[in-house]
Amino acid sequence: MATLDAYGPPGNLDDLDDFGRKAWNSFISDTVDEAVQGPDPHQVLNDSPRPQFYNLTSTDTAADAQRAPITWTAFPRIIKITSVGDLQRWQRADASRDVQDEYCEWSVTRDGPGKITRVTFTCEGPEYWEVLAQTNPDKVFELYQEFISPDVRKEDLFSPSGRYQPRNKWNNSTSHGAMHLIQPNNTLGAEIELAAAATIRRVIDGQELTTEQELIGCSKYGAAERNSDPHIGAGVNALARQKADISLADPVGLYIDDLSTDGWETPDGSDPKSYWTYVRGDAEHRVRAVYEVPPDKGFGVGDITIGGKPIEFGAQIADFITIRLTGVACRFGGSTAQPQTACKEFPAVDMREEGFNAAAFSASGRFLDPRPTLSHRSSRVT
Repeated sequence: MATLDAYGPPGNLDDLDDFGRKAWNSFISDTVDEAVQGPDPHQVLNDSPRPQFYNLTSTDTAADAQRAPITWTAFPRIIKITSVGDLQRWQRADASRDVQDEYCEWSVTRDGPGKITRVTFTCEGPEYWEVLAQTNPDKVFELYQEFISPDVRKEDLFSPSGRYQPRNKWNNSTSHGAMHLIQPNNTLGAEIELAAAATIRRVIDGQELTTEQELIGCSKYGAAERNSDPHIGAGVNALARQKADISLADPVGLYIDDLSTDGWETPDGSDPKSYWTYVRGDAEHRVRAVYEVPPDKGFGVGDITIGGKPIEFGAQIADFITIRLTGVACRFGGSTAQPQTACKEFPAVDMREEGFNAAAFSASGRFLDPRPTLSHRSSRVT
């Protein structure tokens, strides 16, 4: 098989013009190359390079290639394990996009009395929208008017200098719309970095690590409490242990895999899944979906029950959504990359040598890593 000519846009969307597609390919290709290289080994120990990760546009994908879909639940597990009961966790997950950290975010529309009429879910990475805004700002405005509200104004989306504002008034809450991901960890850069870091095999004290929590605890490529990070890492590492070369399938992105409606009931006995509609992305790469009952049915989303309870929160639906990324692996048994025999760690920093100043602290008083070259790297750890 030949190399890929260019990385395509997420969902094979057609929003980008020719220049935008070239810019997108450059972004993904450069991000993959950085992830292959890994962090500076003088600043981060035992985490580079990643020779089993490769760029589809510069390295052939061999004939034995296999696709490896990896899926996880959209509801934020950190909220689930720190809440007391379903009601509290649903309330917390619906309260802010900043806690929706499983590569899926949503916004809820209610009628006058407060009953849910529509829930919109997105898994579109913010980087795509940055590229689109820089290359075709009019298209950004057009899409917001189409998918969020005809009341959107261009000045709502862009600063006076013309810079796109991802957390604009139409994309910063769980009630005014969700055009794309804004939670700080929900980025394509983080997805790529996580996948690359997970290709490093770890043999500690003569024992190869294989479980989700062992691997993420040692490789530190994300938050161990999430649904996504440990599962993605373990799935990728399982391929690495087969001595394969690994990449993320084109088009690189996060995708809505499915909605299960087991245990759901509608007032008229109709199929509850029939009200689930994908509105962006092709059939294999869905990046936006809406759950909404047509007005002529005589009932709304809030009248549908899940496990006997009426839908009062978008989070109840998120419990039944799976998100997906897809890896591709080839040259099974051919990799000569050796495993790391220690876990990822940061070397001690002598603050007397690095210097001490007020900038070493954040506004919240937390100590910041004084090694500034690390700050640009995507990370799923918070």
